[in-house]
Amino acid sequence: MMRRTFLVCLLVSAALSVAGWGDTKAASKNLTAAEVVDRNVSARGGLRAWRAVSALSFTGQMEAGGNNRPGLPMPGPKHGAQLPPQRPSDQVRLPFVMDMQRPHKTRLEIQFNGQAAVQVFDGTNGWKLRPFLNRNDVEPYTADEMKAASLQEELDGPLVDYAAKGTKIELAGLERVQGRDNYNLKLTAKDGSERHIWIDAETFLETKMEGNPRKLDGLSHPVEVYFRDYRPTDGLMIPYLLETHVLPIKNASVLREITEKVVIDKVTVNPKFAESLFTKPQAQAGNNSKQTASVGAHSLP
Repeated sequence: MMRRTFLVCLLVSAALSVAGWGDTKAASKNLTAAEVVDRNVSARGGLRAWRAVSALSFTGQMEAGGNNRPGLPMPGPKHGAQLPPQRPSDQVRLPFVMDMQRPHKTRLEIQFNGQAAVQVFDGTNGWKLRPFLNRNDVEPYTADEMKAASLQEELDGPLVDYAAKGTKIELAGLERVQGRDNYNLKLTAKDGSERHIWIDAETFLETKMEGNPRKLDGLSHPVEVYFRDYRPTDGLMIPYLLETHVLPIKNASVLREITEKVVIDKVTVNPKFAESLFTKPQAQAGNNSKQTASVGAHSLP
């Protein structure tokens, strides 16, 4: 669950895009990396628009608890016989609310089985509450969780003010993504980590980004995240559907893509948050549920 919740924060913050299409459909395809970023920022509303956004709130649903892996045949009771493969379990959609506020504050709450799992980062410290695992005490982030939270994108995503954030950007080429030309940008963060983001050559909105690899059956699988269903919201153009694709690799039991979705139902721009929202959460007293969520064992990267 923790890896999944970190991904929700990362995806939503990285996928934000502001309206302002202008004449981008006539854009040249012979651009430098800096020019692509400039047009992306312009298409997203410009620096002034982004700097006016101090807080965002998202409500939606995330898929969890199931899988869409192809079933594997199992040995039967008789020698040489095989049982038919098990059918993949259905995904369930868990309601969530994610609140973000500068500088670098996030709160994510997920509902499961009448319980609320909470994850809070105040920019320096992080806490988690996981009643679905029968853990009713508030726990601090682990060292790995603190590292992931500290590397999480700010409200304006990775491209706005990228130089000030210590990020270097190179143009890796022009590629076709789902039938459209896209600029492949290589981002190198100040800690040396690298990832790629693809920008549509006509709209200059993000099409997809490279996600963190996911381990399945002991093997590391590449991950791609697609941004879909862009809608104008208070001057912002935001993707209301985020799709994570876990890709197959050779010599693995998982032989086809696994797809999981985050569906955003509502976005509120510059809501007024109480400061207490981003402080250490309170333990939920009287919670005696013994059910363990299957989502805890089925996490995103």
